[in-house]
Amino acid sequence: MLLAIDTSSGTSVAVVDRDGGVLAEVTELDTRRHAEVIGESIAFCLDAAGVAPDELSAVVAGMGPGPFTGLRVGIAAARAFAFGAGKPCLPLISHDAIAFERLGGLALAISGEAPDPAAPLLVITDARRRELYWSAFSGLDGAGLPVRLAAPGLARPAELDEAVAGSCGSAFVAEATRTDPTSTPVSAAALGMLGEVLFAAGRPFARDEPLYLRSPDVTVPGAPKRVS
Repeated sequence: MLLAIDTSSGTSVAVVDRDGGVLAEVTELDTRRHAEVIGESIAFCLDAAGVAPDELSAVVAGMGPGPFTGLRVGIAAARAFAFGAGKPCLPLISHDAIAFERLGGLALAISGEAPDPAAPLLVITDARRRELYWSAFSGLDGAGLPVRLAAPGLARPAELDEAVAGSCGSAFVAEATRTDPTSTPVSAAALGMLGEVLFAAGRPFARDEPLYLRSPDVTVPGAPKRVS
């Protein structure tokens, strides 16, 4: 049983179980309320699922890509909760959860519903500052897990096709279904069930590094200038 947390876009929290499926999920789409709602979202999901922290196997954290300010809220919350509960905190790429859901892996994991034939998918999410995050997938593998073609990238809208073609080829650009960056939230339920399937298949989790893909908006100021 896993507690899953993602704040790469809005704020999504879920409790999932490999056999029981999605036990509880709450999502706040407002990208400015991460810190405000994360605590109450965790409490709500645990209460709705009837699960105590010591009953969890682990906490799953979405590592982005996402803007610095929002993404770090969910990662910090996941790590702090895991530490307090004495459970491991397992990192996953947020775009993988989107692909897992869009390609039919989530439905397969929950109900055994067979996914549609493999089709290329380009996951695109809003990176702010008139830029886009993107990840490319060829479909699902035999375990029902998304097959990544290229690591998450960052590009301006006018340069997106060129960036994707450079990693995946022009044929992928022409054939891939694309998500709408204005309406592609990350589901913590999908993130958590992705973690369950990864563990069951003996696959590795992601690297424990946030995917900001650019410098934070706020930087530490340098030393003050000397006045002579």
